[in-house]
Amino acid sequence: MKSPATFAADAEFMAKHKKYILLQDETGDAKVLVVPDYQGRVMTSTATGDEGISFGWLNYELIASGQLNKHINAFGGEDRFWIGPEGGQFSIFFKKGDPFDLEHWQTPAPIDSEPFDVVSQSETQVIFHKNMQLVNYSNTVFSLDIERVIRLLNNDDINRTLDQNIDPYLKAVAFETVNKMTNSGENAWKKETGLLSIWILGMLNPSEGVTVVIPLREDAIVNDAYFGKVPEGRLVIKNGVAFFKGDGQHRSKIGVPPSSAKPVMGSYDSVKNVLTIVQYSFDESAEHYVNSAWELQEDPYSGDVINSYNDGPPAPGAKPLGPFYELESSSPAKELSPGETLTHIHRTFHFTGAQKTLDDIAQSQLGVGLDEINSALQ
Repeated sequence: MKSPATFAADAEFMAKHKKYILLQDETGDAKVLVVPDYQGRVMTSTATGDEGISFGWLNYELIASGQLNKHINAFGGEDRFWIGPEGGQFSIFFKKGDPFDLEHWQTPAPIDSEPFDVVSQSETQVIFHKNMQLVNYSNTVFSLDIERVIRLLNNDDINRTLDQNIDPYLKAVAFETVNKMTNSGENAWKKETGLLSIWILGMLNPSEGVTVVIPLREDAIVNDAYFGKVPEGRLVIKNGVAFFKGDGQHRSKIGVPPSSAKPVMGSYDSVKNVLTIVQYSFDESAEHYVNSAWELQEDPYSGDVINSYNDGPPAPGAKPLGPFYELESSSPAKELSPGETLTHIHRTFHFTGAQKTLDDIAQSQLGVGLDEINSALQ
């Protein structure tokens, strides 16, 4: 498996192909690289300056080609803006009457190949805007106004959002995206004709030592049959926590419905000694989450709020897309009158340093320590 590049190497590569915006703190250690042409996407970040690990997965081959693919342009990036649902009678990825198969699946251009406009930027923040129109499988037309704010978080922000005093000697980078979707059309969005959700996906570099960690509520349900049931040893649920392999070696995906989810997930890479925490805005009273299954659905609002995907060959001997693994969160689907707005916040934290300090953060945020994470899938 290819080792992840340094941040400087990834920044140099991106500069050859796309203009980017660099957010950084005053020390120059915490950096975030954002590409407006890729829908205001956070491509990668680092906690230890130019020569530090580059955390985001980049699709070097596709980016360097300068070409656009037919169904999806998986450029990579550790925070990308998407909209759901993907499948079903209210899908925005399939046209009316088309079969739910790969040949007819098409990512809408505004969230795949079109740029977002830069409204303003500073050393630590950039604001994007995009108007778009989408049509779902049931021929409902949506007019949307999108605002996306990407903000680098400082140490005080990290302590506040995690409600924990982090050791100042620990190396960290953290950023949040505040994503707003406004109904800019003349008609209200109705449950009966289809609703939309904000969907944020983070594509990260895998290794043999990556374990995804998802804390669960009591009587938890984990959906593990997206690409066929996850093989034994790659998904373990114990003591109220789901542990999922993020090695980029076996194509599989899990999801957690809102009844089982908590507003946090993460991963630990024992090879690179990197702890990742993801927070997202979670309304426990919300009932409707879009169902992205590729079929006409009995309940199109019984979807998941959290997903994690592990890349791998789609068939024996085939080439994987990455490899990478993903941490994803979704907003509820809401009926919006003209002018009303839906907001979804997604925060990503990467920590590296003394294992005792990383263990303290893992215990506090995920409810399990590094030893339990490392041994869960052994």
